[in-house]
Amino acid sequence: MAKPVIFTVDDDPMVLSAVERDLRKKYGQDYRLMKVNSGSAALGALKELQKRGETVALFLADQRMPQMTGVQFLEQARALFPEAKKVLLTAYADTEAAIYAINHVELDHYLMKPWDPPEERLYPVLDELLEDWKAHMRPSFEGIRVAGTLWSLPTHQIKDFLVRHQLPYRYLDIEDDAGARALVEGVNQGQARIPTIFFPDGSMLVEPTLQQVAEKAGLPTDATMRFYDLIIIGGGPAGLSAAVYASSEGVDCLLIEKHAPGGQAGSSPKIENYLGFPMGISGGDLTRRATTQARRLGAEILTAQAATTVRLLDRYKIVTLANGTEVSCHALLLAAGASFNTLKMPGAAQLTGAGIYYGAAHTEAYYYKDQAAFVVGGANSAAQGALFLSRYASKVTMLIRGPELAAAQHLVNALRADPKIEIRLNTDLVEAHGTEKLEAITVKNMPTGVTETLPAAALFVFIGVRPQSDLVADLALRDPKGYVLTGPDLMPGGKRPAHWPLDRDPFLFETSVPGLFAAGDVRFGTIHRVVSATAEGGTAVMMIREYLKTL
Repeated sequence: MAKPVIFTVDDDPMVLSAVERDLRKKYGQDYRLMKVNSGSAALGALKELQKRGETVALFLADQRMPQMTGVQFLEQARALFPEAKKVLLTAYADTEAAIYAINHVELDHYLMKPWDPPEERLYPVLDELLEDWKAHMRPSFEGIRVAGTLWSLPTHQIKDFLVRHQLPYRYLDIEDDAGARALVEGVNQGQARIPTIFFPDGSMLVEPTLQQVAEKAGLPTDATMRFYDLIIIGGGPAGLSAAVYASSEGVDCLLIEKHAPGGQAGSSPKIENYLGFPMGISGGDLTRRATTQARRLGAEILTAQAATTVRLLDRYKIVTLANGTEVSCHALLLAAGASFNTLKMPGAAQLTGAGIYYGAAHTEAYYYKDQAAFVVGGANSAAQGALFLSRYASKVTMLIRGPELAAAQHLVNALRADPKIEIRLNTDLVEAHGTEKLEAITVKNMPTGVTETLPAAALFVFIGVRPQSDLVADLALRDPKGYVLTGPDLMPGGKRPAHWPLDRDPFLFETSVPGLFAAGDVRFGTIHRVVSATAEGGTAVMMIREYLKTL
């Protein structure tokens, strides 16, 4: 943790040096001493300290400075570091200024110059003020700070990205925190541009892309080579499992993930049916372990980097990334998973990220403490989301269109045992209401047709999934819902797919394009479970190795 700062301002270089000398002698071991020779320069330095998230413990300012008096400086410095103690250096004739400062800037003390000897006239005063400051101080946060609003979709996306990468951050809400708003406006020429992200080194990003955040946070976004044995698109359980097994077998492997590793499973508050974790494990922790394991074994993993196109050149597969670069490979595994379906009813689109969230219960739950939250859906992800939300929300209502829950029995039992969770079966969501944020929802009882409008602070959506297979839509055969056909499903009646060029049947998990494989939720016939996706990723690598032997 950085040392708190004792900040001195005086236009007289001899006095400034004397102040610093005496302060350093007494406080140099526990505090960082900063000296500046004018009020305007001091304010600029303070803004840089604020951007870096540092803490000022005490101001010591001379009253008789040209252009800006000590009192004027303290008035503005107080807005930047309101908890710092304030001391004014005065001459005999400055008594009125000191009285004004006591009444208007909550001056803690004023010292008459000269203060010799400091052991009698300086240190006792500052000791008492610094002890009081330490007793009431809040430790500064030295990591990433995200300034935005709860109703900003880009702010939500940044927070979710950082959570999924397990990067600690502090959230600054500019609607509730005047200091946060002043900080944002101060670095954006008076405009409240959000999200604005502040980094520990004093730099910042304004309204950044996820790739910019990833690059600044030191996450890899560019491939180190241009050709690989295997490229994996998608970093969910299937993709990570494939990366672990491929790299352990010595296969040059690149994994490309457009958001953050883990997929839907990565945002799960708790997975209780995964082998080897009797007390359960969060999706984030499971993802972190898998990512670390894959990298340790030699896999290269890119995050916040999307694959935009895939094309064939003879037997090679060429992947174009969002930044325009291309990487090629012998074999390609599509493990892009599936995404939650979006709501189509009135009000849903404009309130996405402003009270309506897809998944993301783990990211946003705390901000809806003691408020009414709703969950749409009745399968495992919805159940896990509802159970996590109930830790914070005053009440969680699950809206389920069907006549029963579709979640695993242990989750159903937990839902019914939670007094804060209400389950509404045969209930459809009709409309979302609100201007800048979600305020209410209208629901309909399916058997009776009766509608009801309910106040709502947040709505978390876990309804159905659609496979993320558009990337290979022009290459590989898919079923009508978009799931990629592989292996035996390509051969109804034992016949190989049309235009299949090889004198062998497609391998298990191989698509209608030789060397192009699919695993996990994007594949036709998969079971939508973490353990299934993990097994498919590992098995797909076995088939990929067989394919590589044929080259």
